[in-house]
Amino acid sequence: GHGVVPSTTCSVGEELDMGYVVAGDTVTATLKIENTSSLTLPFSVQLESLSPTRDRDRQKIPSFLTSPLQRAEIVGTQNYNGFSVFSVSPTEGKIEAGTSQDFVVTFSPDHESLYYSDRLKVLLFGKQTAHEIHLKGAARDHPMFVEGGVPLDVPVESLAVTSPVAPQEALKGGKVPPLSLLLLLEYVEGSAEPARAEITVGAMQSPVLAAKQAVQFRLAGGAELPRAGFSLAGAQGALERGQRRRIGVSWLPPAELQVSWARPRRSGVLEGVTGVLAGCHTGVLAVSHRSPG
Repeated sequence: GHGVVPSTTCSVGEELDMGYVVAGDTVTATLKIENTSSLTLPFSVQLESLSPTRDRDRQKIPSFLTSPLQRAEIVGTQNYNGFSVFSVSPTEGKIEAGTSQDFVVTFSPDHESLYYSDRLKVLLFGKQTAHEIHLKGAARDHPMFVEGGVPLDVPVESLAVTSPVAPQEALKGGKVPPLSLLLLLEYVEGSAEPARAEITVGAMQSPVLAAKQAVQFRLAGGAELPRAGFSLAGAQGALERGQRRRIGVSWLPPAELQVSWARPRRSGVLEGVTGVLAGCHTGVLAVSHRSPG
């Protein structure tokens, strides 16, 4: 006789990003696994968040007490309602030789967070790991999102009891909680080129937005921004569902700007310049001014 090695290919790599979703909505993605061997392969699918050993593995020092460099969370934010934020179908079956199987991954977050994650394992014969895929996604209470800058939050949620209904009630009342952003721009003294950074604004594919409804956005900082040497490129406009737009931010400090130097980096920080994006996001710009040498 002769031995045959089971082999498969997957239509996605090591990560499947479900993107941004309005909290309470559901999105799906499909991945395909092809059986490239001459065997019929029995398969099963497991999520790390539903692992029978997960409770035992969590009996250790909480990740938020360890150094950020030592954190390697596989399972991130989970739903408040007790249901898995990620699900996959089918969970078991057989893939005949030379054929493929489609798997539907569903992402259903019930509250706002940027750190939803899980790990999907595809096992053959109940024990051989064929594929491991990192699942990730993010949810916002508003159908717009902003990317860029330095994170001001942490990937571990508070242990305090919170109400996932409160943000939704605030939205219905016309009040949108602000999201803070921190942009760092570094300028070399004497250079003719301004310091530059950018943020990305996007509108989600959500049933909350009508098919042809455009979302208006505006980044307003008042007179403080130009007085401090900031300029914005593309600071207002409209986005259709699923669209993204980059907004450039540049900083050329005016000659009269007073900077406090700190050793040994000889850098100064100007804070407190604020703006409002789409009426619901507050941006804080922090800049540093560096002298050459």
